[in-house]
Amino acid sequence: MKVKKKYNIKSTDKELLKQWYLLMVTGRKLDDRAPNYLKQSLGWSYHAPYAGHDGIQLAIGQVFEKKKDHLFPYYRDMLTTLSAGLTPEEIILNGISKAADPASGGRHMSNHFAKPEFNIHNVSSCTGNHAPQASGTARGVKTYKGDGVVISSQGESSVSEGYVYEAINGASNEELPVIFVFQDNGYGISVPKEDQTANPKVADNFSGFKNLEIIHCNGKDVFDSMNAMETAKEIAKNEQRPVIVHANCVRIGSHSNSDRHELYRDDYERNYVKEYDPLAKFRRMLLRYNRFTEEELVALEEEATKTVKAAHKKAMAAPHPTPESIFDFVLPEAYKAEKYPKGTEGKGETKRLIQALNETLKAEFRNNPDTYLWGQDIANKDKGGIFNVSKGMQQEFGKERVFNAPIAEDYIMATANGMSRYDKKIRVVVEGAEFADYFWPAMEQLVDSSHDYWRSNGAFSPNITVRLASGGYIGGGLYHSQSIEGALASLPGIRIVYPSFADDAAGLLRTSMRSEGITIFMEPKALYNDPKAEAKVPEDYEIPFGKAKTRREGNDLTIITWGNTSHMSLEAAEKIKAETGKEVEVIDLRSLAPLDEEAILESVKKTSKVLVAHEDNVFGGFGGEVAALISDKAFQYLDGPVQRVGATNTPVGFNRILEKAILPDTEKIYQAALNLLNY
Repeated sequence: MKVKKKYNIKSTDKELLKQWYLLMVTGRKLDDRAPNYLKQSLGWSYHAPYAGHDGIQLAIGQVFEKKKDHLFPYYRDMLTTLSAGLTPEEIILNGISKAADPASGGRHMSNHFAKPEFNIHNVSSCTGNHAPQASGTARGVKTYKGDGVVISSQGESSVSEGYVYEAINGASNEELPVIFVFQDNGYGISVPKEDQTANPKVADNFSGFKNLEIIHCNGKDVFDSMNAMETAKEIAKNEQRPVIVHANCVRIGSHSNSDRHELYRDDYERNYVKEYDPLAKFRRMLLRYNRFTEEELVALEEEATKTVKAAHKKAMAAPHPTPESIFDFVLPEAYKAEKYPKGTEGKGETKRLIQALNETLKAEFRNNPDTYLWGQDIANKDKGGIFNVSKGMQQEFGKERVFNAPIAEDYIMATANGMSRYDKKIRVVVEGAEFADYFWPAMEQLVDSSHDYWRSNGAFSPNITVRLASGGYIGGGLYHSQSIEGALASLPGIRIVYPSFADDAAGLLRTSMRSEGITIFMEPKALYNDPKAEAKVPEDYEIPFGKAKTRREGNDLTIITWGNTSHMSLEAAEKIKAETGKEVEVIDLRSLAPLDEEAILESVKKTSKVLVAHEDNVFGGFGGEVAALISDKAFQYLDGPVQRVGATNTPVGFNRILEKAILPDTEKIYQAALNLLNY
C-alpha cells in the first residue's frame, strides 16, 4: 500500500530530530562498546550488533507506547528497546548479566532486552518463536478491546520457521492488531537470503493472505521507516488487522561476536555496507538541510558519550545474581486446594471420568469469566473434541471464550502463552492436540513456556492448562496410543498430573485452572467412559498438587502407579490377596510433578519391596525416576530390587494382538508382583 508521508527532514520538529539523533548516537556507542566487555571478561558474551538497522529500529521504538502497546523484540533490537524506553544503564545491565537487569536478572542470554512493566516482553533465543506469542497477545488486545497494538520484530531469515507462518496465518484469519516487522539485512548468520526463500523480499511470500497489509520501507532511512511504522500502527489499531513491515537494512558487522563475516563476505561487500551506514546518512542530512550545525551535533555526541560512561559506571557497581537464587521462580505458587481435607472423599454424585472433566470445565468457566478454551475440533454444535470432553462448552460460553484453533499445535500453545501475557488474571485451557502423541509440534513452545517464569525473573508466568488425551488400550496404534509423560517430566517449570478416577480428574483440573503456571493435564482416554474410573465427586472438589493417594493398604509389597495401570495394579493386588493372602499396597501418584516423595518413602519403609507400574515404556519412562528416588533415599529399607513394569521399548502397534504384547496389563503386573514377593 502507499505509505502516508508524515515525516521528512524539512518539516520534522527540531526537538524531535534532536531526540532521534541522541538516541541513535547513544545506541551506536553502546553497540560499538559491547564487544569490549567480552574482551575484558566482564560479560556480553553474546552481542548481535544492530548497525545498519538504525532507521527501522528507531521507528519501532518511537511508535511504541509503553504500557499500552506490546513489543516483542529480538536479539538485535538494541536501538529498538532504547528508543522504546530502556535506559543505557538497563541495556548494559542486560549485557553484563547483572541481578538488576530488567529483562531477566542475569538469567537469560545477553542482548535479549526486555522491560515487562513497559510491556516490552522477554522472549527466548529460539529465532522467531515469539511471533505466534505476539499473535496471542494481540488476541488478548482484541478480546479485551485494548487501545494498543502488538509489535513483533525479527530478522528476515527467521521467517523460514514454520511457526512464523502459523503466526501470520492465524493473525490474518482472526484479524488481529499485530505488526510483524521483518528487518532484512540479507543474511541468516552466514546463510544468504537466496538460500532462504525464492522471493527477494520475504514479505511477498505472504501476499496472498487475506486481511493482511504488507508495507515495504527502507530500514536504513529514519523518515521512510517512521512513516511506514506510523502507517502500520494506524492500520493495525483502527482496522484491527495484521500488518507486515518489510524493512530493507544492511548488516555492517558480523552476525555476532562469535561470527567472522570476513569468511563469507568479500572486501567489496563489507566496504559497501559501511557506505550505507544509516547513522552517517542521517547526520549528513541534518547538516545538509541546515537543521543542525556541526557544533550542535558534536555537543549531542559528547552528551551521548557522557551518558554511556555514567551508565557503565553504575552497571559495573551493580550486584551479580547470587548462586542460591537459581531456585527462585522455577514455578509460581499453586492454588491452595484446602477445601476438602483428607477424609471427606467419597461424597457426592457418582460420575464417570469424562463427565467429571466436562462439568468441572463448565464450573470453572462460570467461576472465572477470564477463562478461555481452544484447540482442535473442540467447539462444534454437537461435538466437543474427539472424545466430547468439551461438549456444550461453546453453546454456554460463546465463541469468544471457546473456539476451534487451526491444526497447528505450536500456534495453539504459543497463543496460549501470548494471551496470558495480556493480563495475569487470564487462564487458558488448551486441548494441546487431539491425542497426546500429536503434541510434539508444540514442544518448541512448551519448552520455551516452561522457563518463561524463571527466565523473566518472576515477571511473567504463562497460566495455561494443557489437556492431553493420553495412553493406549483403544486400538489406536501410532500417534494415538503413546504415553509421553516421561519425556515431558524432564522439563523444569511445568506440573504434570495424571488422574485415573473421576474425583481426581475433577479435583486436579480445578486446581490446575485456578493456579498460575503451566500444568500438563494427562487424561487416560481409555478410562473416559470406563465404569472402573467412576467415583463420587463432591461439589467444587479440589485436590492439591503433589499428593499421592493410597488406593489400597498393605504391608508386603508396594505398587506405585498412575493412569490406566492404577486399575490394573488394584486388580493384581486383589488377585494376590485371594491366592496368597499377601497384602499389596497400591499408591496412585496422581501428580508426577510435583511428586509426593513422602508418600512413596513411607510406603517403602513399611513394605520393603517396590514395584513401579506404568503404561509408558520402561526404558526412559518416569518409573525410572521413581526407582532412582527410592534407591537414593530408601535403599536401607529395601528387601529386594525395585522392579518396573511398563510397555516394551517399541512403538504401540495398531493390531490388538500387537498392542496387548506391548502394553502392560493386569497379568503382567500380577506376575511381576508375585515374583518380587517371592524374591
